[in-house]
Amino acid sequence: MPQPAAPMRTVINALSRAPARQCARLMSTARGSQSLRTPATQWLPKAQLRHPLDQRRTFKTVEEAKSRYRSGPFSWKAGILFVLTGGGLLYYFEREKERMQAKRIADSQKGVGAPKVGGPFQLINQDGKTVTEQDLQGRYSLVYFGFTHCPDICPEELDKMARMFDVVQAERPDGLLPVFVTCDPARDGPKELKEYLAEFHPSFIGLTGTYDQIKAMCKAYRVYFSTPSQVKPGQDYLVDHSIYFYLMDPEGDFVEALGRQHSPDQAAKIILGHMKEWKGPLKNN
Repeated sequence: MPQPAAPMRTVINALSRAPARQCARLMSTARGSQSLRTPATQWLPKAQLRHPLDQRRTFKTVEEAKSRYRSGPFSWKAGILFVLTGGGLLYYFEREKERMQAKRIADSQKGVGAPKVGGPFQLINQDGKTVTEQDLQGRYSLVYFGFTHCPDICPEELDKMARMFDVVQAERPDGLLPVFVTCDPARDGPKELKEYLAEFHPSFIGLTGTYDQIKAMCKAYRVYFSTPSQVKPGQDYLVDHSIYFYLMDPEGDFVEALGRQHSPDQAAKIILGHMKEWKGPLKNN
């Protein structure tokens, strides 16, 4: 009876090994199914695994990355806009500053305690016609005091006056009267004035009169002048006088004195600035 023991042992061994193979097969099957359920993103590049909100621009080369920020936070369009805006504001504030300064000067001349410049007068022009302060009203007038025998100062200032008048005339036609008053009535009659002023500008108005009339007008305009005493007949002489252009408004009030420190264009600009501030009517020819 010992012979059946061997086959029984073989069956038992076979049965003991069967579950192990089955477990191994089941485990391998589980691993396989797990690998099939693995998300596809496990095999994607890291750059594609970023969150959608974390997407950033990538550059192929270092030079490309540097060029991205070469212009800084501002573009060339923003730079041009900034320059134009700044220039416009600067121009506006400069014009406003000049306007306020001109207004301040004009107001100070008319203020309480300011010296009175100008007043009534009665003289004759280069055509022999009587001219008074009423004839200058209704327009701005630029008044200069000198004499026809002046060797250098008066010719220079009258050339300057002609240039000032032309600049103003181009922008404000018939808004300004250029007036030359002689400080030497003994030698400057209507004929002498007409010949002399024609060399500078055809629109100049020359005024002369008696010595007392000229002296009274110079006093009203606070103009200094002095002729030498004891002059012999026919003897040449010089007249010392103030060198200013007196700007008067259409009502005959003093506005500003323009001196030799002003170029013709600068003086014309000042005159035009005052004209733009004038709110009243202007006389026409």
